[in-house]
Amino acid sequence: MSKVPPEAPKDCPLCPRLVAYREQNRRAEPTWFNGPAPSFGDPRARLLIVGLAPGRTGANRTGRPFTGDYAGDLLYGTLKKLGLAEGEYRADPKDGFMLKGAMIANAVRCAPPENKPTPAEISTCRPFLQARIEALPEVRALMALGSIAHESILRAHGMKPTEAKFGHGAEVALPGGRVLVSSYHCSRYNTQTRRLTAEMFETVMARAKALAFG
Repeated sequence: MSKVPPEAPKDCPLCPRLVAYREQNRRAEPTWFNGPAPSFGDPRARLLIVGLAPGRTGANRTGRPFTGDYAGDLLYGTLKKLGLAEGEYRADPKDGFMLKGAMIANAVRCAPPENKPTPAEISTCRPFLQARIEALPEVRALMALGSIAHESILRAHGMKPTEAKFGHGAEVALPGGRVLVSSYHCSRYNTQTRRLTAEMFETVMARAKALAFG
């Protein structure tokens, strides 16, 4: 079992570049959350969804993953459509929106400049992801949003990225009887370019749900 907690401390010091960016954002926007965004969802989750990192004006502002940016509209809307959430998502952590049987975390907990964490930052933050997974004993399926989340989940399970190539809809058996299902990230860029449609995203999430609850 990991000795690292499943959530990073508010003033996590591990990545100097991300610490500097956090301090920069605190000076510019002192009312924002400006810290490692904690995981959000059901502590008895059977499905864990893993994103890349908080967006500067999304989770870095609000303190809840995917809350306040475009990607959250598609993610939370799909979760509710599939019965994995209840309430009304209003892009506000005080909106009362709740997940049912699912949790959302990020591979990197702090907002990176230009939404691009470095390989070293991804590696440094991975113990928090590993601890989060270990703290959810009922999880049966994990859904990766993008290639970095896909790779981080594999490495958190002691696997190499070469063992399972990322692809939209790709499925990988993980140690412990779990399954990884991967999707293109639900970012504005991917949806605007039609690399990812709402229908494509729903299909992959429905598959992850079936594996988690089947």
